[in-house]
Amino acid sequence: MTTHTVIEARSSATPSAARGIVHRTTGSTHGPITRLMSPGDLGQVLKPFIFLDLVNFDARQGQARFGMHPHSGLATLTFMTQGDVRYADSTGQAGVLPEGGVEWMQAGGGVWHSGELIAGQRGLGFQLWVALPAALENAPAFSRYLAPSDVPRAGPARVLLGQYGAAHSVVPAPSAMTCLSVSLTRGERWSYTPPAGHTVAWVAVASGRLLSGESIARGELVSFSPSETAIDFVAETDTRFVLGSAVPHPHPLVMGSYSVHTSADALARGETEIRRIRQSLRAASQLG
Repeated sequence: MTTHTVIEARSSATPSAARGIVHRTTGSTHGPITRLMSPGDLGQVLKPFIFLDLVNFDARQGQARFGMHPHSGLATLTFMTQGDVRYADSTGQAGVLPEGGVEWMQAGGGVWHSGELIAGQRGLGFQLWVALPAALENAPAFSRYLAPSDVPRAGPARVLLGQYGAAHSVVPAPSAMTCLSVSLTRGERWSYTPPAGHTVAWVAVASGRLLSGESIARGELVSFSPSETAIDFVAETDTRFVLGSAVPHPHPLVMGSYSVHTSADALARGETEIRRIRQSLRAASQLG
């Protein structure tokens, strides 16, 4: 797992801030991908949210493809604000996810999947990993691909997972959590009140600049002090960001190369299933 330095928040939060920022990071950037969180760093603090990549692909420069690769013990949520992605996975699904749609891949006991930006396009978005509870970490894999019209909106927020106000995602969240994509215009104010028990909360700014007691710049991820208190925001410029809140994941993170489980035994079972699927894909000439 790639790790990076987490920068502790500065002590400049204004007295009016309802919840303080306790961690902030700009992650590490390699080509078109900025990794803001991994299971070996902030994922330990923000679990069940354990991994977050911001992506900025350009198919014209050959930056367009995630080859077929495995996961187990976790779920991935992919949301592209720009660019259409061709997908395939070992559950048998394949197609094109248009920009503004959501891919939910619940790996469970093991899955392989791939994604490729349609030729000639730019691709902007993110991929989030979520740790699964013990009851689901070795369950059969399943995937959901939502068209943009299937992603509900509540005010400035699109509900990617969980619920916000009266809007509910059709994706069944594996535990109590919410993930929103939020767009604010310059000077716009917005307050997020988490559901009961959601003491984990963070935001990552994809574009613009956001104020929540302290300024949060484009490309930064910040986490807030554990609480159920509302979080207040003001957009310093036109701003797009992703927000997550959840009940804390009570299990340790036991990591493999592409997998995260709650125990060494569960990890071993997941890796065994990944190997079985690999052999099946190779036999079908779907994997080199």
